[in-house]
Amino acid sequence: MTDRATVLRELHEAPEILVLANVWDPASARAVAAVDGIKALATASHSIAAAHGYEDGENIPLDLHLAAVQRVTAASELPVSMDFEAGYGDPGETTRRAIAAGAVGANLEDQMRPLPEAVAAVEAVVAAREAEGAGFVLNARTDAFIFAREPDEGTVAEAVERGQAFLAAGAECVFVPRLREPDHIQQLVSELGPQRLSVIAAPGVPPAAELERLGVARVSMGPWSYRVALTALQDVAAQLLAGGGLPEHVRADVLP
Repeated sequence: MTDRATVLRELHEAPEILVLANVWDPASARAVAAVDGIKALATASHSIAAAHGYEDGENIPLDLHLAAVQRVTAASELPVSMDFEAGYGDPGETTRRAIAAGAVGANLEDQMRPLPEAVAAVEAVVAAREAEGAGFVLNARTDAFIFAREPDEGTVAEAVERGQAFLAAGAECVFVPRLREPDHIQQLVSELGPQRLSVIAAPGVPPAAELERLGVARVSMGPWSYRVALTALQDVAAQLLAGGGLPEHVRADVLP
């Protein structure tokens, strides 16, 4: 566990961008881990919830969520970061349970709660990892861009204020979903520091190589990896229904 945590921390600090294709079960974890060059895994709360028939937003029971994460951590030797949303009402206790499940990092959402409350949640995660003696890597998320109808300079300033507060409280990285514009990304990297910003590879976001050039530490797929898989399944089902066959690129050995 300590070794995996150290690896995950170093991957965030390296000048090369950390690319994470989020997973939701042992099969997806093994499939992604088999890709040459993949160095870590991350779960997606949305995907795990959906795979179990729940809506996103801490609707899946925490026990079930943690059981899914534990199955992912057992499926690979790679370090795994868990998305535990806003901490299920007790970020410190949820951190301890995530560590017990084999996770060596996590995303924590602020959901645009008052800043002192959001900082207290970060501090609870940091206190829990210190009490457990674990090098747990915290990717503290601000939803400033999610809540903004038309992101502007004020949105950037709010994300900077929150991100700097989270870093000061002990987070290693600041996650800003729906951050797309290169100028906004560059501003955040300038204010937070290189290798301190995490983004999601949603449509419209610059490619990984450009994000690396801008100084972004980490790019993940969030629920998009699950959507990619279901899109492929739906398209093949439609193709078969129309009288076609399986695409030639489908590999029988995709699950090692």
